[in-house]
Amino acid sequence: MTPLERITERVMRLGDPNDSGTPRPLLTVEEFFEGNTVDGSIGCNLEAAPSPMQFHALFQAIAQRPEVKDIRICITFFDDPDWPFTDTVYIMTLASEDEVRSWFPEELAPDSVDAGFVEGQPYERYTVPAGVRAVACWWEEQGSALHPPGGCCLLDLGIVFRVQT
Repeated sequence: MTPLERITERVMRLGDPNDSGTPRPLLTVEEFFEGNTVDGSIGCNLEAAPSPMQFHALFQAIAQRPEVKDIRICITFFDDPDWPFTDTVYIMTLASEDEVRSWFPEELAPDSVDAGFVEGQPYERYTVPAGVRAVACWWEEQGSALHPPGGCCLLDLGIVFRVQT
């Protein structure tokens, strides 16, 4: 099975992630980055056009921090046939939003770092590890090659997040 076949099967388990009613997949760092060579699959609004390898290395380093228990890559769309797209990464941690923001070099920094999940959006079943909370790291997607101006954005739609804990 190719990496694209593997991630397609994983992402489509609960339906088409392009449909706003489909629970959003929450992939592990390895699930999202293994075989991912598609620039713009994450951080597509950043000026330096970072590669998935740069983000992979960053999230591997963040995952090693003692205050981090898990990292989940939220699949926002799968409208590019080469790889699914994310604009949000959830870090399960004891750290504050400001501390989490400080873990990102400027060239890979998210546009927003906020506490918790957005309420009401259906996502696949996931339990936040005991003793930590989710911190959302979000990169603006509009204006990118994958999602041109006028395209929709998860947060712009007012869609909210529901997580079973």
